[in-house]
Parts: sequence; C-alpha cells; structure tokens
Amino acid sequence: MFNLNLEQVADDIRKQRSRRVLVQLPDGLKPRAGEISDALERATGASVFIWLGDCFGGCDLPQGLDAHGPHEPDTPKIDLVVQWGHSRFCKEKDGW
Repeated sequence: MFNLNLEQVADDIRKQRSRRVLVQLPDGLKPRAGEISDALERATGASVFIWLGDCFGGCDLPQGLDAHGPHEPDTPKIDLVVQWGHSRFCKEKDGW
C-alpha cells in the first residue's frame, strides 16, 4: 500500500498556517481523495480542495489559483498546493 504520510503533510500545513489547501493526485490515488481531504481537514482545520483534473507531474500546477495573483470572484485563494506522485523527485547535489 502507498504510504501517504498524512501526519507529515498535516504538520507542514499547520507550520505554514495554510487555511486553503489544494491537493493534486495521480489517477491511481483519486479514489482515496475523500479519505485524504477528510483526514487533513480533521488534523489541521484547513479547507482542503481536491484537484480532479489531470496532473502530469510536479510542474503541472493548476492555473488561476496562485495565492499572489489575480483571482476570478468565484475562484478560491489557495495558500498551499500538495501533490502526491508515484515517484520521488531526485535532485542532484548540483541541481536538477
């Protein structure tokens, strides 16, 4: 079973004092979206939103949800984006 490390994610949400969190999941984890959002909301008190669109990797961020950019009236301001993937980022000592 894939370890989601929800406790660590919840700690990070609390440390950053994030109130509105967007979670991106690969297709294989989307069936667990409700479990993930419920657990994070209970542990942090933050509002957790699930991005159900495609997610092709760490650089595939949803457009229009930047916490510092302009917003449409009905678009929530997002404080933090959390992505889960199937592979770990492997940053070399001298860069990517």
